[in-house]
Amino acid sequence: MRFPPLVAGRFIERVNRFRVTLEVEHVEVDAHLPNSGRLTELLTPGRPCWLKPASSPHRKTDFDLKLVAYAGVLVSVDARLPNPLFAEALEQGQLAPFQGCQGFEREVSLGESRIDFRLTMSDGFLWVETKSVTLVEDGMALFPDAPTARGSRHVQTLVDAVQDGSRSAVVFVVQRPDARCFAPYDAADHAFGKALRAAADAGVDVYAWTCWVSKEAIMVTRQIPVNLA
Repeated sequence: MRFPPLVAGRFIERVNRFRVTLEVEHVEVDAHLPNSGRLTELLTPGRPCWLKPASSPHRKTDFDLKLVAYAGVLVSVDARLPNPLFAEALEQGQLAPFQGCQGFEREVSLGESRIDFRLTMSDGFLWVETKSVTLVEDGMALFPDAPTARGSRHVQTLVDAVQDGSRSAVVFVVQRPDARCFAPYDAADHAFGKALRAAADAGVDVYAWTCWVSKEAIMVTRQIPVNLA
C-alpha cells in the first residue's frame, strides 16, 4: 500500500482522543489521529512525524497523522489500515495460513457484531477479525495498549462461529518491523488477554504479522510467533 506524499512535522501534544497538535515548517497545525489507543511511548514532544494532507470543507483538521519515528523505526499509527493491508496481502497470496481463499467479503454481520472479513474457503467460511498493533517492548508486540471491551466482544463472536461449525481467526497486524513475537498485553486489559486465550483454546486461530514501513509505503511482510502462555 502506497502513501501519497507526506509532510514532515514534529509532535507537540495530544489535544483529545482523535486530535493532535504538531509543528510543520515552524507553524502549529492540528491533525486527525486515526487511533484511539494510548500510544504513550510514541506521542512525546519533539517526536518526528509524517502527515497526510487531507483538507476538505467537512473536516476540522487539514492533516491525518500517519507515521511516527521511534527507536530507529517508522511506526504507522493509522488504526484503519489493518483491514486493507490484510486484504492486499491476501489477494497477493502472501499469507500462508489463508492459502486457498476463493474470495472474501468485508464487514459482514455475525451475531450482534460485524466481523472484518468472511473468507470463502474450499471447506466453508473462515471469519477473520484484524487488530492494529503499534506497541512493541523488548521485541514483543503487545495488544491492546488500552482496555477494549469491543475487542473482547469480537473474540467471543469468533468463538461462537467456531461452535456453529465455521472456522475463525484473529490477525494482529503489527504496523512496524521490529517485533519478534506477539502477546496479549494483560497489564493494559486482562479481560482481553483472558478472552483471547479462551478463544484459542476453543479453536480460534491467532496470528500476527509485522509490516515493512517507509515514508512511501507500508506492507505486511513477516509472520511472527504468538505467545499465549
